[in-house]
Order: sequence, then structure tokens, then C-alpha cells
Amino acid sequence: MNTTPITPRALVLGGGGSTGNAWLIGVVAGLFDAGLDVTAADLTIGTSAGSTAAAQLTGATPPELYTAVLAAAPRRQADRGGGPVPPVGDHLGRLTATIDAAADVADFRRRLGGSAIEADAASDGTWSARWRATVAARLPGARWPERRVLLTAVDARTGEPAVFDRHAGADLVDAVAASCSSGHAYRIGDGRYLDGGYRANAENADLAAGSERVLVLSPLGGRSLMPSHWGTHLATQVDDLRANGSRVETVVPANEVEHLFGRRAMDVSLRPAAARAGYAEGRARAGVLAALWG
Repeated sequence: MNTTPITPRALVLGGGGSTGNAWLIGVVAGLFDAGLDVTAADLTIGTSAGSTAAAQLTGATPPELYTAVLAAAPRRQADRGGGPVPPVGDHLGRLTATIDAAADVADFRRRLGGSAIEADAASDGTWSARWRATVAARLPGARWPERRVLLTAVDARTGEPAVFDRHAGADLVDAVAASCSSGHAYRIGDGRYLDGGYRANAENADLAAGSERVLVLSPLGGRSLMPSHWGTHLATQVDDLRANGSRVETVVPANEVEHLFGRRAMDVSLRPAAARAGYAEGRARAGVLAALWG
């Protein structure tokens, strides 16, 4: 049965690593420069790199963030908080193996959580503090905005989905750090959390249920390593939103720039190219999306 949407406009910012974050900023800046400001959404949902973008947009305008990405000195591979970054291919291989061994998405999350907690226990215990410092340097501050923002994560102890907002008892930096914690269990008090992309998919657009209009920006183009029968793919989430009365539009990278994402997502030297690609996509789609956004 269809439900009556109660939130006018929802903006969904999907995950996709360092290049995905730059692409998201580019899309929002391109839309902004074309006359469409989507930052005033009634609800913003951020996952992983999208959670960083959601927080960054609370403290700077889209053009300011876009200019900062283009001006940043090129480097190789993002630093995950003090230490070498494992190759993305290795990380994807571990994810694939965990998915193959799991019975369903809940089992997958529990297995990941167990591994992350074991790794945390075997470490020197300083990773969370170092990761928080890395994330804090990217954000305008630790205070949540007044408007409604949801940042996704997974409880590493139980494998259950977790969603942070300004009422959840964690500051904005901790919430973003948890949502971006793909290889370690991030500590908030007595809790341990993993990347929100493990909740369902890199977008978590299902959290926009009850919204009249939904704009989904997906750096990974809705792709997922999870099998389709788990029901977590973006296409399934979009179908469910539409079936329940929401108008939905998605924006994904153009085919010719897909090489900037996926296995190369943590190569920060590609951020300017990803931001420019996003900006071009935003400018190109602004007219159509204005009809959705109103």
C-alpha cells in the first residue's frame, strides 16, 4: 500500500571513497552554479564519503568546497589515519570473500564486525583517535546542523544498522568517522562502528522513505558486490521509494569517467578530475533536476 510522503525533499549522498567525495562536491557545485541549490534539503542522508560531504556542506558553500578540491596539492592514496593504506584491491578481495561466506546481509555485517573488532583488539588501541583527527581536519566543526541529517553506520558488535543524527549522542566528527570506517571498528564510547556502506549499499536511499522528492547522488553508480537477492541494491531501494509515493531521480558518473572510482577510489591525486566530472554532470542535469526539486 502506498504511503503519503511527509518530508518534502531528501538528498542522498552515497559512498565512494576519496574520489567519490570529490565527485559529490562537484555535482552539488555544478547544480548550484546552474541555479539549483540542493543543500537546503529537508533531509540529507550521508554514507561513508557521502557523510563527509554532508558534513562539509554544513560549513561551506558548494563553490567554496569545489574550489578547495581543485586547489589541493596532488598526492597519492588517501591516508586512513596514520599509516599505509592497504591496496583497494586487497580490501575488495576480503569483502568478496566475506560476502561469499555469508548467508545474507545480516550475516555479512556480523562477520565484518567480528573481524574488525578482532583487528582492533590486536592493535595498539590508538587507531580511532588518529582516524578522528584525520576526519576532523576535513570538517567545519563537531556541531550538528539544525536541519535534519542522517549518517549511516553499522554496529560492529551486533552487525545491526546504525544511524546517527544530532540526537544520537555522538558529535558530528564521531558520526562521520564511524560512517567512513571501512577497515577498522571505530570507537564511540563503549560502541564500535563500521562504514555505513555495509548497512545495505553505498547509498542507503531507503532511509528517504516518506519523502515526496528524493535526489540520489551515487558515485558508484548503484553498483554493489552484494548479490541482488539480498535486496540491498540501489535499484531495489529506488523501486520501493517510488512504489510508496516518492518521486526519485538518481545521478551517477558518466561512463567515460568510471575509471576514477571503484578500485581507484582512494587515489587522492584523482580528486580534481572527479570533482570536474561531477561539476559537468551537475550542470548538465540541472534543468531536469530542477523540475524534481521544485
